[in-house]
Amino acid sequence: MLLKLKLKSLLEGHPQFGISRDTHIFRSRSSRSPEMAPPILSLALPSETGRVLSIQSHTVQGYVGNKSAVFPLQLLGYDVDPINSVQFSNHTGYPTFKGQVLNGQQLWDLIEGLGANDLLYYTHLLTGYIGSVSFLNTVLEVVNKLRSINPELTYVCDPVMGDEGKLYVPLELVSVYREKVVPVASMLTPNQFEAEQLTGFRIGSERDGREACNILHAAGPSKVVITSINIEGNLLLIGSHQKEKDQSPEQFKIVIPKIPTYFTGTGDLMTALLLGWSNKYPDNLDKAAELAVSSLQALLQRTLNDYRSAGHDPQSSSLEIRLIQSQEDIRNPQVKFKSEKYK
Repeated sequence: MLLKLKLKSLLEGHPQFGISRDTHIFRSRSSRSPEMAPPILSLALPSETGRVLSIQSHTVQGYVGNKSAVFPLQLLGYDVDPINSVQFSNHTGYPTFKGQVLNGQQLWDLIEGLGANDLLYYTHLLTGYIGSVSFLNTVLEVVNKLRSINPELTYVCDPVMGDEGKLYVPLELVSVYREKVVPVASMLTPNQFEAEQLTGFRIGSERDGREACNILHAAGPSKVVITSINIEGNLLLIGSHQKEKDQSPEQFKIVIPKIPTYFTGTGDLMTALLLGWSNKYPDNLDKAAELAVSSLQALLQRTLNDYRSAGHDPQSSSLEIRLIQSQEDIRNPQVKFKSEKYK
């Protein structure tokens, strides 16, 4: 209800959004005057949750990037508008792939098209894999543009750069993330390696993970979730929420079971779930993380079981996640993974 009241106030105060209580008159197609567009219902009658612009990769087959993030957010009640930073036939783990890559100018063209029709009011921006500095710099322009329309925009950034000690983006992206993106993000969801790249701080213990969160808080975001930290053979998620700048953050961990298999699209899905649940529980990041982790683990277990049922050895190749078959686990997860708060 609060979101509806805020948006209603904004729309009434800004007639350029084109939302009117007056009866719309639609001219015939033969008329030389352009038709009057109907109201955009996601603006005129917003959902209780929000309206998300998601800038990520897209594959025709399989679930990574936007294919892994949009559907879960829609299941959780969000209106989601995807912009595909790339469009590939399949993910790059296959022997071959084909497709197109969006450049920064093409991204900005899409933003200008939305803006020309007063369609740029969003409550959330979500970004994932970005492969070039020019595209990332354009994303920063998008952040500024969206916040000029909605100053309360929440920017959730998954700073996809690499994993297990290896970068898979150009090195120059690291400094852009560190110096320009982190300061404007509302929530960051790096893995262990990415958190180390952003902070210049090696994470070898839980204490180190918590300190890395503190460093990131000081740079900008109030919420940080290091989605996977491998410490002495144990896999952990460490979350941190700094509710006020002059206060110590509330920090917690969730122990995650290790599955000796590689799945595609899990990071994209995890960040989408964290966005979805943290917005529903804005003051309880630990509860949001419990729900997100429980959803993801149920989906991974289903994926594993289905591949085994099909006679495939899960350790012989990367696995495509069973997203559609796990709808109920996304909508109504059974919380089997509990957080433990740090004192």
